[in-house]
Amino acid sequence: MSRHRDILLVDGYNIIGAWPELERLKELGLEEARDRLLDLLADYQGFTGMQIYVIFDAHQVPGLGASYRQHQLSVLYTKEKETADECIERLVVELTKRGRNIYVATSDLVEQHVAFGKGALRVSARELLINIQQNQKAIDVKVKTEHAGKRNSLDGIVSLDVWSRLEKMRRGE
Repeated sequence: MSRHRDILLVDGYNIIGAWPELERLKELGLEEARDRLLDLLADYQGFTGMQIYVIFDAHQVPGLGASYRQHQLSVLYTKEKETADECIERLVVELTKRGRNIYVATSDLVEQHVAFGKGALRVSARELLINIQQNQKAIDVKVKTEHAGKRNSLDGIVSLDVWSRLEKMRRGE
């Protein structure tokens, strides 16, 4: 039996209001804050291997709701008269049946307790931000380590014969 990927459900607008960088971006426009959140979560998903769903409230907007994929993330806008909390609760129940670890990222304490009661694990907005920052540092270290000591990226590719000919050309021979 294959191990399913862990799932992270993110209350989008709650996280935007809880993270200082996104709160500042929201002053410029909600779309900028949403895009930055999705970029950060896409990197986090890529590094951790988790499957991430980002849920945005659309309960004040008429319509059937929408879902799409961006950066391999599942982005959901709730249906008319449905809150992000209700959508998250529904997803927790559906996804828990599939035998996966479900994490819910929100700073809404009531939502954390409800999600926990339905079998999800809680992650505060602050914890998620710290995890993302730690992962960014780990990626930076990995990239620097992999490139350390590699002065010339052609070293492992070019044959000794070609190097000899290039050196002769450089010397004008």
